[in-house]
Amino acid sequence: MPRMSAEERRESVIGAATAEFARGGYHGTSTEAIARRVGVSQPYLFRLFSGKKAIFLAAAERCVEDTIRTFEEASEGLQGEDALHAMANAYTEVIAERPERLMMQMQMYVAVAAAEQEGDREFGESVRNGWMRLWDTVHLALGADIDETTDFLAYGMLINCLVGMGFPPEHRVWEGLYPSARDKGRLEA
Repeated sequence: MPRMSAEERRESVIGAATAEFARGGYHGTSTEAIARRVGVSQPYLFRLFSGKKAIFLAAAERCVEDTIRTFEEASEGLQGEDALHAMANAYTEVIAERPERLMMQMQMYVAVAAAEQEGDREFGESVRNGWMRLWDTVHLALGADIDETTDFLAYGMLINCLVGMGFPPEHRVWEGLYPSARDKGRLEA
């Protein structure tokens, strides 16, 4: 088996970190667990990244970029309601197939709140910058309509919370969502 380049190893660390942070959160995940998952030593891990925060922020950035790409690809050539449903369907498929992406998103928000309570604004700035790129992607696909953008992202967060809490698809909390979201919710359980 050929040796991985530093960039390939860095990518494998981001993937492993996403899975570990998604499960354990920032404070509950050790760099040792990430290194073990990748199959490298901690010293090697720190040659690739300056520390745990840098690893977390790289995983968070990847999570946001993957979501942006999902929305861009789904909405390509579409506008308005067609773009909305295409993005919603693509996103719900992704979180059904890759639940660690959903959990990483949720952990990002918790990590920002905890870091800012401790006086660390870097976490928040990085995650908020990513969120604004995500917001802009959705906003443009929805014809730059502020209300549609807000509704779309609000429904998305509701879906994140319902899936994250494990509400079964037949539960009444899904009834207020548009039909394609309800159908996707059924696939996730």
